[in-house]
Amino acid sequence: MTSADDSPGWLLKLFTALVYLFLFGPVFVVILLSFNTAEYGSFPIQDFGLHWFGELFANQTVMRALKTSLLLGVLTALICGTVGILAALALVRYEFPGKKLINTFLLTPLLVPETVLAVGLLLFLQWFKQPRSLGLLLTGHIMLALPYVVLVVHARLMTIQKAYEEAAATLGANRFQVFREITLPLLMPAVVAGLLLSFTLSFDNVTASIFWRPVGTETLPTQIYSMLRDSVSPEINALGTIMVAITVGLPLIGIALFRILSQRRL
Repeated sequence: MTSADDSPGWLLKLFTALVYLFLFGPVFVVILLSFNTAEYGSFPIQDFGLHWFGELFANQTVMRALKTSLLLGVLTALICGTVGILAALALVRYEFPGKKLINTFLLTPLLVPETVLAVGLLLFLQWFKQPRSLGLLLTGHIMLALPYVVLVVHARLMTIQKAYEEAAATLGANRFQVFREITLPLLMPAVVAGLLLSFTLSFDNVTASIFWRPVGTETLPTQIYSMLRDSVSPEINALGTIMVAITVGLPLIGIALFRILSQRRL
Protein backbone atom coordinates (compact mmCIF):
# COMPACT_ATOMS: atom_id res chain seq x y z
CA MET A 1 0.00 0.00 0.00
CA THR A 2 1.03 3.58 -0.63
CA SER A 3 1.89 5.44 2.52
CA ALA A 4 0.45 8.83 3.35
CA ASP A 5 3.91 10.36 2.97
CA ASP A 6 3.97 9.41 -0.75
CA SER A 7 0.72 11.23 -1.60
CA PRO A 8 2.30 14.71 -2.02
CA GLY A 9 4.75 13.21 -4.53
CA TRP A 10 1.95 11.65 -6.58
CA LEU A 11 -0.04 14.87 -6.49
CA LEU A 12 2.98 16.83 -7.69
CA LYS A 13 3.52 14.40 -10.57
CA LEU A 14 -0.15 14.55 -11.52
CA PHE A 15 -0.15 18.34 -11.41
CA THR A 16 3.03 18.45 -13.55
CA ALA A 17 1.48 16.09 -16.10
CA LEU A 18 -1.66 18.26 -16.30
CA VAL A 19 0.44 21.39 -16.81
CA TYR A 20 2.38 19.76 -19.68
CA LEU A 21 -0.90 18.52 -21.18
CA PHE A 22 -2.32 22.05 -21.00
CA LEU A 23 0.78 23.53 -22.65
CA PHE A 24 1.43 20.97 -25.38
CA GLY A 25 -2.07 19.60 -25.96
CA PRO A 26 -2.99 22.29 -28.53
CA VAL A 27 0.24 21.57 -30.43
CA PHE A 28 -0.63 17.88 -30.70
CA VAL A 29 -4.16 18.78 -31.83
CA VAL A 30 -2.79 21.02 -34.60
CA ILE A 31 -0.45 18.27 -35.78
CA LEU A 32 -3.27 15.73 -35.74
CA LEU A 33 -5.68 18.00 -37.64
CA SER A 34 -3.05 18.74 -40.30
CA PHE A 35 -3.50 15.15 -41.53
CA ASN A 36 -7.30 15.44 -41.61
CA THR A 37 -8.51 15.51 -45.22
CA ALA A 38 -11.81 17.18 -44.28
CA GLU A 39 -12.33 20.80 -45.35
CA TYR A 40 -12.90 21.87 -41.75
CA GLY A 41 -10.86 20.64 -38.81
CA SER A 42 -13.12 18.62 -36.57
CA PHE A 43 -13.36 15.43 -34.56
CA PRO A 44 -13.80 12.60 -35.21
CA ILE A 45 -11.30 12.72 -38.09
CA GLN A 46 -12.84 11.41 -41.29
CA ASP A 47 -9.69 10.28 -43.07
CA PHE A 48 -5.93 10.71 -42.79
CA GLY A 49 -3.89 12.06 -45.69
CA LEU A 50 -1.42 14.68 -46.93
CA HIS A 51 -3.99 16.69 -48.89
CA TRP A 52 -3.46 19.96 -47.04
CA PHE A 53 0.31 19.66 -47.25
CA GLY A 54 -0.05 19.47 -51.03
CA GLU A 55 -2.31 22.53 -51.01
CA LEU A 56 0.21 24.32 -48.82
CA PHE A 57 3.18 23.69 -51.12
CA ALA A 58 1.07 24.85 -54.08
CA ASN A 59 0.44 28.18 -52.33
CA GLN A 60 2.95 30.60 -53.86
CA THR A 61 2.51 33.16 -51.10
CA VAL A 62 3.45 30.64 -48.42
CA MET A 63 6.39 29.34 -50.47
CA ARG A 64 7.67 32.89 -50.93
CA ALA A 65 7.44 33.46 -47.17
CA LEU A 66 9.24 30.15 -46.56
CA LYS A 67 12.11 31.16 -48.88
CA THR A 68 12.39 34.51 -47.09
CA SER A 69 12.53 32.83 -43.66
CA LEU A 70 15.11 30.30 -44.84
CA LEU A 71 17.28 33.06 -46.37
CA LEU A 72 17.09 35.15 -43.20
CA GLY A 73 17.78 32.13 -41.01
CA VAL A 74 20.85 31.02 -42.97
CA LEU A 75 22.32 34.54 -43.18
CA THR A 76 21.63 35.15 -39.48
CA ALA A 77 23.29 31.87 -38.53
CA LEU A 78 26.39 32.50 -40.68
CA ILE A 79 26.89 36.10 -39.54
CA CYS A 80 26.15 35.38 -35.87
CA GLY A 81 28.43 32.33 -35.98
CA THR A 82 31.35 34.32 -37.41
CA VAL A 83 30.92 37.38 -35.19
CA GLY A 84 30.08 35.26 -32.14
CA ILE A 85 33.27 33.19 -32.43
CA LEU A 86 35.45 36.27 -32.85
CA ALA A 87 33.73 38.10 -29.99
CA ALA A 88 34.02 35.14 -27.63
CA LEU A 89 37.70 34.70 -28.48
CA ALA A 90 38.37 38.37 -27.80
CA LEU A 91 36.47 38.34 -24.50
CA VAL A 92 38.09 35.15 -23.18
CA ARG A 93 41.63 35.19 -24.56
CA TYR A 94 42.54 38.89 -24.61
CA GLU A 95 42.54 41.95 -22.38
CA PHE A 96 41.75 45.34 -23.92
CA PRO A 97 40.20 48.67 -22.88
CA GLY A 98 36.41 48.65 -22.76
CA LYS A 99 36.16 44.86 -22.51
CA LYS A 100 33.40 44.93 -19.88
CA LEU A 101 31.49 47.58 -21.82
CA ILE A 102 31.58 45.52 -25.03
CA ASN A 103 30.54 42.39 -23.13
CA THR A 104 27.57 44.26 -21.66
CA PHE A 105 26.67 45.70 -25.06
CA LEU A 106 26.65 42.25 -26.70
CA LEU A 107 24.44 40.74 -24.00
CA THR A 108 22.02 43.66 -23.60
CA PRO A 109 19.43 42.25 -26.07
CA LEU A 110 18.93 39.34 -23.66
CA LEU A 111 17.84 41.74 -20.92
CA VAL A 112 15.46 43.90 -22.96
CA PRO A 113 12.01 42.64 -24.01
CA GLU A 114 11.83 41.78 -27.69
CA THR A 115 8.94 44.15 -28.37
CA VAL A 116 10.87 47.05 -26.83
CA LEU A 117 13.86 46.29 -29.04
CA ALA A 118 11.65 46.05 -32.11
CA VAL A 119 9.95 49.39 -31.50
CA GLY A 120 13.20 51.06 -30.46
CA LEU A 121 15.11 50.04 -33.60
CA LEU A 122 12.17 51.03 -35.79
CA LEU A 123 11.93 54.49 -34.19
CA PHE A 124 15.70 54.91 -34.41
CA LEU A 125 15.68 54.27 -38.17
CA GLN A 126 12.63 56.44 -38.72
CA TRP A 127 14.50 59.24 -36.97
CA PHE A 128 17.13 58.91 -39.73
CA LYS A 129 14.31 58.58 -42.29
CA GLN A 130 15.38 55.08 -43.30
CA PRO A 131 12.62 52.88 -44.75
CA ARG A 132 12.01 49.34 -43.58
CA SER A 133 13.92 46.84 -45.69
CA LEU A 134 15.11 43.26 -45.78
CA GLY A 135 18.49 44.49 -44.54
CA LEU A 136 16.83 46.00 -41.47
CA LEU A 137 15.00 42.73 -40.83
CA LEU A 138 18.28 40.80 -41.10
CA THR A 139 20.04 43.28 -38.79
CA GLY A 140 17.30 42.87 -36.20
CA HIS A 141 17.47 39.09 -36.31
CA ILE A 142 21.26 39.24 -35.91
CA MET A 143 20.87 41.56 -32.92
CA LEU A 144 18.48 39.11 -31.25
CA ALA A 145 20.45 35.92 -31.96
CA LEU A 146 24.06 37.09 -31.52
CA PRO A 147 24.05 37.13 -27.66
CA TYR A 148 23.08 33.45 -27.55
CA VAL A 149 25.92 32.47 -29.88
CA VAL A 150 28.41 34.51 -27.85
CA LEU A 151 27.27 32.86 -24.61
CA VAL A 152 27.43 29.32 -26.02
CA VAL A 153 30.89 29.76 -27.58
CA HIS A 154 32.13 31.68 -24.53
CA ALA A 155 31.12 28.84 -22.20
CA ARG A 156 32.84 26.25 -24.39
CA LEU A 157 35.99 28.35 -24.76
CA MET A 158 36.32 28.67 -20.99
CA THR A 159 36.72 24.87 -20.77
CA ILE A 160 39.53 24.73 -23.37
CA GLN A 161 42.94 25.00 -21.79
CA LYS A 162 45.11 27.70 -23.31
CA ALA A 163 48.08 25.34 -22.99
CA TYR A 164 46.97 23.54 -26.17
CA GLU A 165 47.19 26.74 -28.18
CA GLU A 166 50.49 27.74 -26.58
CA ALA A 167 51.97 24.31 -27.38
CA ALA A 168 50.99 24.66 -31.05
CA ALA A 169 52.49 28.16 -31.17
CA THR A 170 55.69 26.86 -29.59
CA LEU A 171 55.96 24.27 -32.38
CA GLY A 172 55.90 27.02 -35.01
CA ALA A 173 52.23 27.49 -35.86
CA ASN A 174 51.05 31.03 -36.48
CA ARG A 175 47.85 32.44 -34.95
CA PHE A 176 45.64 31.45 -37.87
CA GLN A 177 47.01 27.90 -37.88
CA VAL A 178 46.48 27.62 -34.13
CA PHE A 179 42.89 28.74 -34.55
CA ARG A 180 42.23 26.45 -37.53
CA GLU A 181 43.93 23.33 -36.22
CA ILE A 182 43.42 23.59 -32.44
CA THR A 183 40.84 26.12 -31.29
CA LEU A 184 38.14 25.71 -33.93
CA PRO A 185 37.93 21.87 -33.76
CA LEU A 186 37.58 22.08 -29.99
CA LEU A 187 34.96 24.82 -30.35
CA MET A 188 33.00 22.94 -33.01
CA PRO A 189 30.27 21.57 -30.68
CA ALA A 190 29.48 25.08 -29.46
CA VAL A 191 29.73 26.51 -32.99
CA VAL A 192 27.23 23.97 -34.36
CA ALA A 193 24.90 24.57 -31.40
CA GLY A 194 25.16 28.34 -31.89
CA LEU A 195 24.44 28.11 -35.62
CA LEU A 196 21.37 25.95 -35.11
CA LEU A 197 20.15 28.12 -32.24
CA SER A 198 20.53 31.38 -34.19
CA PHE A 199 18.81 29.86 -37.23
CA THR A 200 15.90 28.67 -35.09
CA LEU A 201 15.56 32.06 -33.36
CA SER A 202 15.46 33.83 -36.72
CA PHE A 203 13.18 31.33 -38.42
CA ASP A 204 10.67 31.30 -35.56
CA ASN A 205 10.62 35.03 -34.81
CA VAL A 206 7.30 36.79 -35.22
CA THR A 207 7.10 39.66 -32.71
CA ALA A 208 10.05 41.68 -33.97
CA SER A 209 9.57 40.66 -37.61
CA ILE A 210 6.16 42.32 -37.68
CA PHE A 211 7.80 45.68 -36.92
CA TRP A 212 10.88 45.29 -39.13
CA ARG A 213 9.67 43.61 -42.31
CA PRO A 214 9.22 45.83 -45.37
CA VAL A 215 5.81 46.26 -46.94
CA GLY A 216 4.93 43.28 -49.12
CA THR A 217 7.48 40.96 -47.50
CA GLU A 218 6.36 38.18 -45.21
CA THR A 219 8.29 35.63 -43.20
CA LEU A 220 6.71 32.29 -42.43
CA PRO A 221 5.60 33.22 -38.87
CA THR A 222 4.14 36.56 -40.01
CA GLN A 223 2.42 34.76 -42.88
CA ILE A 224 0.77 32.42 -40.39
CA TYR A 225 -0.32 35.42 -38.33
CA SER A 226 -1.76 37.06 -41.46
CA MET A 227 -3.65 33.90 -42.44
CA LEU A 228 -5.11 33.55 -38.95
CA ARG A 229 -6.51 37.09 -39.11
CA ASP A 230 -8.45 36.32 -42.30
CA SER A 231 -9.74 32.80 -41.67
CA VAL A 232 -8.78 29.49 -40.08
CA SER A 233 -7.81 27.31 -43.03
CA PRO A 234 -6.66 23.68 -42.71
CA GLU A 235 -3.52 24.82 -44.51
CA ILE A 236 -2.55 26.65 -41.32
CA ASN A 237 -2.53 23.33 -39.45
CA ALA A 238 -0.16 21.86 -42.05
CA LEU A 239 2.01 24.99 -41.89
CA GLY A 240 2.05 24.83 -38.10
CA THR A 241 3.14 21.19 -38.24
CA ILE A 242 6.07 22.13 -40.49
CA MET A 243 7.04 24.95 -38.12
CA VAL A 244 6.95 22.60 -35.12
CA ALA A 245 9.04 20.01 -36.99
CA ILE A 246 11.70 22.60 -37.84
CA THR A 247 11.85 24.41 -34.50
CA VAL A 248 11.86 21.16 -32.50
CA GLY A 249 13.90 19.06 -34.91
CA LEU A 250 16.83 21.46 -35.25
CA PRO A 251 17.58 21.65 -31.49
CA LEU A 252 17.40 17.84 -31.31
CA ILE A 253 19.85 17.60 -34.20
CA GLY A 254 22.04 20.14 -32.45
CA ILE A 255 22.04 18.10 -29.24
CA ALA A 256 23.00 14.96 -31.18
CA LEU A 257 25.80 16.75 -33.03
CA PHE A 258 26.99 18.34 -29.80
CA ARG A 259 27.36 14.92 -28.16
CA ILE A 260 29.16 13.50 -31.19
CA LEU A 261 31.54 16.43 -31.57
CA SER A 262 32.16 16.65 -27.81
CA GLN A 263 33.78 13.23 -27.93
CA ARG A 264 36.63 14.67 -29.97
CA ARG A 265 39.67 15.28 -27.81
CA LEU A 266 43.25 16.09 -28.47
